[in-house]
Amino acid sequence: MEKKKYNKIVLAYSGGLDTSVLIPWLKENYGAEIIAVSGNVGQGTELDGLEEKALKTGASKLYIEDLTDEFVNDYVIPTMQAGATYEQYLLGTSFARPIIAKRIVEIAKKEGADAICHGCTGKGNDQVRFELAIQAFAPEIDIIAPWRFWELNSREKEIAYAEAHNIPLKINKETNYSKDKNLWHLSHEGLDLEDPANEAPINKPGFLEMSVSPEQAPDVPTNVTIHFEKGVPTSVDGVEMTPTQIIEKLNEVGGANGCGILDIVENRLVGMKSRGVYETPGGTVLYKAHEKLEEITLDKETQHYKQSLALKFADLVYNGQWYTPLRKAMTAFVTSTQETVTGDVTLKLYKGNIIPVSVTSPYSLYSAGMATFDEDDCYDQSDSAGFIHLFGLPLKVRALKAKDVDDFPGVE
Repeated sequence: MEKKKYNKIVLAYSGGLDTSVLIPWLKENYGAEIIAVSGNVGQGTELDGLEEKALKTGASKLYIEDLTDEFVNDYVIPTMQAGATYEQYLLGTSFARPIIAKRIVEIAKKEGADAICHGCTGKGNDQVRFELAIQAFAPEIDIIAPWRFWELNSREKEIAYAEAHNIPLKINKETNYSKDKNLWHLSHEGLDLEDPANEAPINKPGFLEMSVSPEQAPDVPTNVTIHFEKGVPTSVDGVEMTPTQIIEKLNEVGGANGCGILDIVENRLVGMKSRGVYETPGGTVLYKAHEKLEEITLDKETQHYKQSLALKFADLVYNGQWYTPLRKAMTAFVTSTQETVTGDVTLKLYKGNIIPVSVTSPYSLYSAGMATFDEDDCYDQSDSAGFIHLFGLPLKVRALKAKDVDDFPGVE
């Protein structure tokens, strides 16, 4: 089947293995101008030398778009406020893809491109996240996903192709983990991690990049105090910072104490189970602090309903459904719950553990006078008898009825 012809293709470009080989491969197979776009969401040194590499391998230009603050303020913080985790995973790749894809669409329209290409594997989640975002903002544009049909259908073949085309890589066949890094996290997949029977090599030099293993963390704990205003972190240890700077700071202190390393086998959207090791040091600390503050500032019904909503919110983010009416509506609900989530949380970080030390808020619903086991003037304990009688009345009625009917269903 003859490939469709394009004049200009915009490529989602990270400089990793997949997208490094895609520039010359697209030129060979489509003869189109290739414009590369990289979204800076805090991946740091991974962007070094990217423009030279993209141009040298055949791109006509490279856009490097600084999306970090928007990523943190509009994607990370709302998800953290929701308390959303997908099977313990803090969604680091999941909520980075929509913002990158949105910017790629904007550049594709600006450049007059007739196709957008991504290097996501046909077995993974990212293909869905990219393409749902593209469909939300440019339903008319074609999407090229070479992993679904090209001849380079393994990472070994991609490396061989790169070597044959003199494409510089930072990996080799022995260090060929599939990684994704941004300000929030770093993921590791592939190689020996594909067998859950193998211990993750977190103590192997060079494997972890944002953290040290708990075994290699200091023997002395570190305390950190985070202040929130309406659910948004605003300072660490009394120093006011932007949310982006706070995550950077917590990455340092959390990573140094071995916090936020997660080794899980997760259920991918496409139906298979996949093993990954995630480093999310600052994010894990931030989630814990925010959760602790909500314990004293949210009423019971709101707290419990919000916890049930968090599961669906996480599914939406994981499944690439960020730009949907439901996700937007759920964020509006979460934002309304954050009106009283203001205060200070101190946590003790020690060899991978995050231990609560103290939590205070001007909106705290906790009353020491009400909760005390000592004598108080707030609570009449004799009231509990009537409460229990009414609360247990359905059970009492059912038990009385069961005395008159043999084998009454549902009665022990």
